[in-house]
Amino acid sequence: MPLGSERVSKSGVKGVGLKEAAMINKSLTTLGMVISSLAKKASKSQEFVPYRDSVLTYLLKESLGGNAKTIMIAALSPADINFDETLSTLRYADRMKKIMNVAKINEDPNAAMIRTLREEIDKLKSRLKSSGADVGDIKALQDKLIQNKLDRERERKEWEQKLQAARKAAQLGEEALNSQGQMSNPNPNSKQPKSN
Repeated sequence: MPLGSERVSKSGVKGVGLKEAAMINKSLTTLGMVISSLAKKASKSQEFVPYRDSVLTYLLKESLGGNAKTIMIAALSPADINFDETLSTLRYADRMKKIMNVAKINEDPNAAMIRTLREEIDKLKSRLKSSGADVGDIKALQDKLIQNKLDRERERKEWEQKLQAARKAAQLGEEALNSQGQMSNPNPNSKQPKSN
């Protein structure tokens, strides 16, 4: 959007054009105050920014001090007659240069989380590739580990069943010997249970 001051004495406007030039100059003055306030605010001072003083500054609020990247092009004139306007434009551009906007991507929080998780997955994949391991190899190792755990669990259950069967067989053997009265004490140091 091209902006420029209206020098009434140079342009010679009258009537409606004069009122229009006065409104343009008022908006540009307010824009200058907003830019000065934003430049001071960038240097960590608590400064009120008068965005609502003009329709122009209210419309440019997000572009000037909000969530945006803004570019200002200063058009200068080399003619001596425009020295004041050139100097004013340079001062204006210098103040504009001091404004620090921090532009952020406007996105849904869920989309942001998905994006960061995808970036993390890509990072982890690249780390895996750089370490020489292949994703397929890792999957095969994980499957082998799971199979080993299952085999160990199956073997443990088999041994428990065999142990229970051996205990049951020993108990049945003892009961058979007790019923026949032929229980012998294999360990002479142990005491026989007393019977009443």
